[in-house]
Amino acid sequence: MPQLQSISRQHAAMALAIVAGLCLSPATAQQSPPATSATPVLVELFTSEGCSDCPPADAVLEELDAKQPVPGAHVIVLSEHVTYWNHQGWSDPFSLDIIDQHQEQYVRDFSLPSPATPQFVVDGAEQVAGNDPPQLAQEITRAAATARPALQIADAHLAADGSVDFSVKADANHKGTLVAAVAENVTQSQVARGENAGKTLHYVAVVRAFKEFGSNALDGRPLRLSGSDLQRAEKDGEPLRLVVFLYKSSNGRVLAVAQQSLGR
Repeated sequence: MPQLQSISRQHAAMALAIVAGLCLSPATAQQSPPATSATPVLVELFTSEGCSDCPPADAVLEELDAKQPVPGAHVIVLSEHVTYWNHQGWSDPFSLDIIDQHQEQYVRDFSLPSPATPQFVVDGAEQVAGNDPPQLAQEITRAAATARPALQIADAHLAADGSVDFSVKADANHKGTLVAAVAENVTQSQVARGENAGKTLHYVAVVRAFKEFGSNALDGRPLRLSGSDLQRAEKDGEPLRLVVFLYKSSNGRVLAVAQQSLGR
């Protein structure tokens, strides 16, 4: 069951200010592109349109993606919508059962009593409550200091049937389980009922398809990821994102992550 306290729009603005104040100096505040030497860090946000505490965390994720405020880190974000809020009066159109399953794995990895939203997970190694941006920034900084292998995405494109075809290569010395997600770059939703009734919510990198490919998919072989909404999402006018990450099955820690835009 969801376990959170209410956060107002004023608190949301305050949260963003905390992130900015902690991570940015006046000289770097407007620098959006990450440095070429920046370490890719995966930040996942488990969220829901049915959760009144989630919009501030959604805004923090958008801020991370747009401004890349943590020195030394190239933050790769995923907005992952769960289904367990759907019975509270509003069915989140972006929610996926597989995201529930993915979060449940983190619940086990972190020995948590239950899943909750909003929840940030940094590189599969640390989880942070959605109302704690300073801690989130600290975990991203810590993750960026860890060396990792490079993942190479090749031949990625949106097929005629709405599937995404691609291949992935990694250093042969690094073993792990490959996961791929296709996310809608930016989107918004008008919520008619539930805790966020009457609000227009904005998102970045909303996961529309998510699949685990196992440990034998890093040799450049053709891979395919499909989802029922990918064609519609692509026609919304924004490119899709393909995000791939390699994780250690024993503890869920992300070993490497990469992303690529899937423009028309």
